[in-house]
Amino acid sequence: MAGESDTGDGNVSIKPVRPSIGPIQTASARDEGVDWKSLARESWAFLTLQHGFRLLTEPGTREGMKGPFFRTYWNSVSNLHGWADGDPFYVNYVGHPMMGSVASFLFVQNDRRYRDVEFGKDPNYWKSRLRAGAFSFLYSAQFEVGPVSEASIGKIQRTFPQQGYVDFVITPFVGVGWGLAEDALDKFLIKRVEQRTDNNWIRLLVRGGLNPARSMANLLGGRVPWYRTNRAGVYVPYSYITRQSTVDGGPRETVNPPPGVAPFEFTMTFEPEMFPGSSFSCLGGGGTAAFRLAANWQLVGDVGGCKLMGFEKTLTGDSLTYLIGPRWTPSPRGRWVPHLQFLVGGRKITTEQFYPDKWETVEGLVSSAPDPAEWRSLYTSRQETNAFALSAGGGVDLRFNNALALRVASLEYRRSWVRPVEGYDFSNGLQLTTGLVLHMGTW
Repeated sequence: MAGESDTGDGNVSIKPVRPSIGPIQTASARDEGVDWKSLARESWAFLTLQHGFRLLTEPGTREGMKGPFFRTYWNSVSNLHGWADGDPFYVNYVGHPMMGSVASFLFVQNDRRYRDVEFGKDPNYWKSRLRAGAFSFLYSAQFEVGPVSEASIGKIQRTFPQQGYVDFVITPFVGVGWGLAEDALDKFLIKRVEQRTDNNWIRLLVRGGLNPARSMANLLGGRVPWYRTNRAGVYVPYSYITRQSTVDGGPRETVNPPPGVAPFEFTMTFEPEMFPGSSFSCLGGGGTAAFRLAANWQLVGDVGGCKLMGFEKTLTGDSLTYLIGPRWTPSPRGRWVPHLQFLVGGRKITTEQFYPDKWETVEGLVSSAPDPAEWRSLYTSRQETNAFALSAGGGVDLRFNNALALRVASLEYRRSWVRPVEGYDFSNGLQLTTGLVLHMGTW
């Protein structure tokens, strides 16, 4: 949820604490010290991933699992000498430095006191990266010769030419330099891109793609790759953000969305549908989730179901639609909020035909009061068709406040490629939608 405070000029400053749309961390929530439990869990996950990949892709590693463990392990450790270890250039000087950088970022994101500092002259930043570099060295040494290492899983160092010390040096030292480069890119390039566009796909790709080691560390910590501890997520437009300086560390950001412009919307709808050229209709409802991608654009996911009306008594049917696509909202801040959308997905039609003339007395049932579950399976036939579908249309919402709006009406044409069922065609439909819209992230 979010807390509110009066700024003194009549505006309300909304300060979410780690919302799903973007991580925000308040100064009061920051504790001293390292979260060793979380660091150990994330490091173990990284180590498991690395050794699992080795076992799956390296026949030599699997072959090295044979033989007496302690003797072959000791042979691997005692056989180390020289510099080169026989690996290609990209493994020693790209892959291993990235591993060292991931390890350093694992430490940074669990170092409560320093994890929010930014690249620059601040002594706290360099102290943080020196601490992370020390952890990266320990992680690298353990990966090479520790109890859960290349020396113990596969014993690759016991054979030529795998005996060199290159990874002991390159992994942590170049890895820390890799991390410094990512920090500099984050401050001087990624942030500038974020300030110049509200396109969340661009911001997401730039944040995650230009900081690959940090992105991997975020994933190992159970977070999205583009997560940042000291600023809002990619789904918050830059125009909504106010930067603040704090006494106890790095900068903080306060999210101030304009009233009614929600990063996320959920709609509960009543959705009657007619099929032109026939006497059939379909009565039901559904739910719609809309994620804001930019000031006037949303990504919409819609799931709805309804009961087909107009069949004879012995025939029943229902429809399920599942659609996704873009929505354009030209004036999201107004009291009346129009929209146009185009969705694609699928439609499933299911029918059941009951045959009353086949009622019979069956063994184990009382003829005057048969079990409904039994006679449905004995005297019904079922048909299904599932095919591609699309929907296009628009509507208008009436906004009551920052949290709630009414979808007054939305009219959409729906086209599906379902085959006729029981001789009836449901490929063309006209749907009228009304319902309640809940805005999230604005209250």
